[in-house]
Amino acid sequence: MATTKNKTVWFCKACGCESPKWMGRCPSCGEWNTMVEDTMVTGRKAASSTVSSGSKPERLSEVNGQGESRILLGNDELDRLLGGGLVEGSLVLIGGEPGIGKSTLSLQIPLHAPGLKTLYVTGEESVRQVKLRARRLGGDDNNCYIYSETLMENILREIREIAPDLVIVDSVQTMYSQNVESSAGSVTQIKETASQLLRLAKETGIPVILIGHITKEGSIAGPKILEHIVDVVFQFEGEDKGAYRLLRSIKNRFGSTNELAVFEMTGTGLREVSNPSEILIPMHDEGMSGVAVSVTMDGTRAFLIETQALVSSAAYGTPQRSATGFDYKRLNMLLAVLEKKAGFKLGAKDVFINMAGGLKVGEPACDLAVVCAVLSSNFDFAIPSDTCFAGEVGLSGEIRPVYQTDRRILEAARLGFKRIYVSSYSAVSQVPKGINVVKIKDIPALCRDVFRSNSN
Repeated sequence: MATTKNKTVWFCKACGCESPKWMGRCPSCGEWNTMVEDTMVTGRKAASSTVSSGSKPERLSEVNGQGESRILLGNDELDRLLGGGLVEGSLVLIGGEPGIGKSTLSLQIPLHAPGLKTLYVTGEESVRQVKLRARRLGGDDNNCYIYSETLMENILREIREIAPDLVIVDSVQTMYSQNVESSAGSVTQIKETASQLLRLAKETGIPVILIGHITKEGSIAGPKILEHIVDVVFQFEGEDKGAYRLLRSIKNRFGSTNELAVFEMTGTGLREVSNPSEILIPMHDEGMSGVAVSVTMDGTRAFLIETQALVSSAAYGTPQRSATGFDYKRLNMLLAVLEKKAGFKLGAKDVFINMAGGLKVGEPACDLAVVCAVLSSNFDFAIPSDTCFAGEVGLSGEIRPVYQTDRRILEAARLGFKRIYVSSYSAVSQVPKGINVVKIKDIPALCRDVFRSNSN
């Protein structure tokens, strides 16, 4: 009679590669110091977890090609990020730092969609803790079932008995299965529990939302294969001390990955922000120097962000350079271009850059706004509040075009801006009414046009 054996193996946390011994560098993905020790069960018990689904091969031409059936979650931003709703039988993974709002968002889903029969499985909190949080969030909780359990076999049994419309598991790292002889949160356990939930979702058509922890490097904890198993991967971003959260689509088999949702953390949970540009352009008095508005893109969504700059004489001898929400090295490059190509002597001055709203911007289209904000503070000259910028600055001082210029111009016009500066090489197909598109070739031409009244 065949018996089971426990075998010690080493797994790569990045790609899931298996090795019989420890290795400093993973032979599969090439990452260093990612091998972790785990116990693997071999024999009859390990093989018993594989159950045939009974399906047969089909001709591709005979497969039903109709669109997927989707479930609306009552959250417009989340439904848009999913591609129009949650697909039946899909497996969704939401990752983020502790305290970022993962559990809050996952509990708001059944509270704001009372028409869905939801099973909320919590492995980190008691039923009473979830009830207290639900009372603070508000909503209708009559159709939401709370189950505090970490054993996967019990969870699967309850899912089949209750037959819910949606299952939420918080979190996947706390679950474990009896089929694997290792502790919860190990590489083997995460792979096994995720595979069992995937099998359940595909067989029953019940969508499952998994909450996942992330490591200190910012990646989702566990093997990289976890992201390959699931259908959708969302990542929560934002400072835990700030009010705004970004939910970014990393992977989506049923929609676009170039999407972003913005939420505001309030006392009653996460509030949808349908127009992020309004919160990223703070209201202030007219005539303030050192302020320029940039039109940036995140995926297919346009944002208008206020760029703030402060230029002053170096009080302590050595000039300081500081950038909050903007690349520090890129700031130094732009300052060097201003000095070399436009003749502005900024080497003996302190320069501070800040992106309003606490967002981190990495798109080169913000270069033009950063340059104008620096010059505005240096001249103490206020840029008109109805003017915005979208362009990349090259090392030779030229203004380079950015992608989706038409979408940026449309967003600027929608928010009431009267003038937008872009590269002279940008292809603009259609200009909305009420906005003037100014094409600029290089930095000297930009200075003459924007700061002409202060040129002498």
